[in-house]
Amino acid sequence: MTISLPRVLVVDDERTMLDVVSRFAEKEGFETIRCSGGRDALDQLQAAHADIALVDLRMPDVNGMEVLEAIRRVDPACRVVLMTGYAGIDSAIEAIKQGATDYLTKPLDLERVRRLLRSVREEAHRRRALLQAESQLARRTEYRGMIGPSAPMQDLFSLIERLAPHVRTALIIGETGTGKELVARALHQAGPRRSQRFVPVNCSAVVESLFESELFGHVRGAFTGATDTKAGLFEHASGGTLFLDEVGELPLAVQAKLLRVLESGEVQRIGALDARHVDVQVFAATNRDLSAEVQAGRFRADLFYRLDLVELRIPPLRARREDIPYLVAAFVAEFAKRFGKRVQGIAPDAERRLAGDPWTGNVRQLRNTIERACMLAEGDVITEREVGPIVMVEARAPASSNPAPVAESSAPSVPESLLAVERDHVVRVLERTGGNKQAAARELQISRRALYRLLERHHLNDLINRRLHGEACDTTRRRV
Repeated sequence: MTISLPRVLVVDDERTMLDVVSRFAEKEGFETIRCSGGRDALDQLQAAHADIALVDLRMPDVNGMEVLEAIRRVDPACRVVLMTGYAGIDSAIEAIKQGATDYLTKPLDLERVRRLLRSVREEAHRRRALLQAESQLARRTEYRGMIGPSAPMQDLFSLIERLAPHVRTALIIGETGTGKELVARALHQAGPRRSQRFVPVNCSAVVESLFESELFGHVRGAFTGATDTKAGLFEHASGGTLFLDEVGELPLAVQAKLLRVLESGEVQRIGALDARHVDVQVFAATNRDLSAEVQAGRFRADLFYRLDLVELRIPPLRARREDIPYLVAAFVAEFAKRFGKRVQGIAPDAERRLAGDPWTGNVRQLRNTIERACMLAEGDVITEREVGPIVMVEARAPASSNPAPVAESSAPSVPESLLAVERDHVVRVLERTGGNKQAAARELQISRRALYRLLERHHLNDLINRRLHGEACDTTRRRV
């Protein structure tokens, strides 16, 4: 791949000086952007990124210090050198304080200018060559949409390759944002059913009363609202793969029917007399400890052991930090192309910020961070400013007069502000529905089991009961 020429922005209201400096820079291997004054430079800054800017200090429209300030704001990675025929120690000191790299007096010492340009050119070439090398390495370490040269990810890729030709059921375990669906798709694509359908379903997004119909289908008239016969997702995926994300959200009654389908290969639509044969491989995923759910009676042990015949665990991003630069390189390339930006990589300060974050949201959080940074980027390098403050995720329980000891947990947490929003929204919906949890779950578009977990997470059961009971008592008192 050809490395593009470094760029120099030359700003001077004297035409002769502008021509001399520009031609000199071109001979040194630079692409030049000529600006005939400060206003012209400000107009071009947003679109014309430069590796170095040579700016006249005194210009009639906008002076060099204002141009310097604008460049530092728009493109912090650009070196700025001020030029003046009115040398003064005070102005030189002020220029350096404001972020100028150097301060040159006219007539220019061309040998000194040459050294400056060569230094910038070599640095630009090194940086772009490194970015290209990282991008190529990222492609070499990519496996079916996943990136990870780290040992844990290479082991996972190897396991997928060995299992894919034979696996029929598998349980994929990983924290939120680790890429469980990508692993399921990789298993599908590496196996003999790659040309058939891959059908994903998010179990936490299905209303509890519709689970059975969604998975197994129904016949016309089987229940109120069943105006047509409908095939379920098992039939739709027959010959291919059904991916059950957040499988821990399945109601116990549906779990029993799912087990029967896995063991018999037959589904029975609601209201139908005959069963139908389906040939489906089923991959399930969860971020929960299903063995603990079994102990608590919320998940069937026999279904757990059936799914857990093959188990794939995805390491969290904090356990494979060496993958972060490669993920970043891939995301930068993806979003720069999508947004039509010239972004080629990230600056060292931004790289340090990304490397030190705990990434409780895992790869999804990193991807979202780079997407936002590419939207904001104005040069060809993402700086710490574009990366911005990464949300430090920490979950806190509501205050209590008798606080319980806090146990360590590996489960992903949620920012306190988001917890408060979520809690208030759940309270409002429950109050609107008069405490009817089934109606509240329907309005929230989640399963009733998911609602119960929300209530437990926010310690809301007692609060809702008190509020509803209190309102009932107030109503009684008013009637009396």
